[in-house]
Amino acid sequence: MNDAPVSEPVAWTPAQFEQELRSMERYYHIHHPFHVLMNSGKLDENGVRGWVANRFYYQVSIPIKDAAVLSNCPDREVRRQWIQRIVDHDGASGDEGGIDAWLRLGEAVGLTREGLWSHERVVPGVRFAVDAYVNFARRATWQEAACSSLTELFAPAIHQQRLDRWPEHYPWIQPAGYAYFRQRLREARRDVEHGLTITLDTFRSRAEQQRALGILKFKLDVLWTMLDVLWLAYVDHRPPYFNVVP
Repeated sequence: MNDAPVSEPVAWTPAQFEQELRSMERYYHIHHPFHVLMNSGKLDENGVRGWVANRFYYQVSIPIKDAAVLSNCPDREVRRQWIQRIVDHDGASGDEGGIDAWLRLGEAVGLTREGLWSHERVVPGVRFAVDAYVNFARRATWQEAACSSLTELFAPAIHQQRLDRWPEHYPWIQPAGYAYFRQRLREARRDVEHGLTITLDTFRSRAEQQRALGILKFKLDVLWTMLDVLWLAYVDHRPPYFNVVP
């Protein structure tokens, strides 16, 4: 009987590990049927407004998630860099930030700021998915929470698609609403560099690297699930409680 210990798989090199992380793009919500429909101009006005309103719940939760990363992080230099993410979304003096830019997108599609802030159009599945992500960031180590943010690896492509296609497909959207997407093209690339460095430096063994892939998959699942429930509400026209509430 052979009792020799089973050796752990060899860790990926940093370059191999980064490639494994980037390969997770296949699960990114840019490939979800709802997003494909929206980016091909086949979503009706109510569906576009529904996406903007529900995505706003995610937008206002991002700085809360980032504050959780800061609260768990003892590294001063990391905090000094990571805090910029909160400023990017919440804004600062003379710069209202990404949340205000999303409010302008809402106005451009025909929603009101008051309606967006009320979250009255947020469907339960979106609320549950986003809250799960924020709660993960609160409970996880700061390095794990930072890793979960690496969906930003894939974000520039999705923002560019909207800038390229929406003006043609949805001429009824006011051009001022596209400021958020242009802003995030720049910010996302900067954030990726920092988050990727943290992840490559932290998760070194093969088991740790597999754990990082699992964390990134969880965040990708959050984004995918949001679109699953929006498909039900705005494409299949089965909003929450459709079968019990007239």
